[in-house]
Amino acid sequence: MKIKPLFDRVVLKIEKEQTTNVGGIFLPDMSKEKSQIATVVALGEGGLVDGKETKMQVAIGDKVLFSKFAGTEFKYNGEDLLIIKQTDILAIIGKGE
Repeated sequence: MKIKPLFDRVVLKIEKEQTTNVGGIFLPDMSKEKSQIATVVALGEGGLVDGKETKMQVAIGDKVLFSKFAGTEFKYNGEDLLIIKQTDILAIIGKGE
């Protein structure tokens, strides 16, 4: 990945949603909710953000849960990605189990 986010920004690759429900019924894209689970693919170095020292709490490869309406979606090398502030990440999934 050749993207280097600035400060406390994190680039996420959103997990794809299932196209059928439990009963096997096909769900069109418009009826599905956007996933809030993603994998960290790039991150900034932290540093001073709004006058406060910020350390990065996530690492590349972490699976995370993020706020529903956070960030900016964009395409890069044919992939749908999301860039958000680290504070919009709610939890790291599966780490430390």
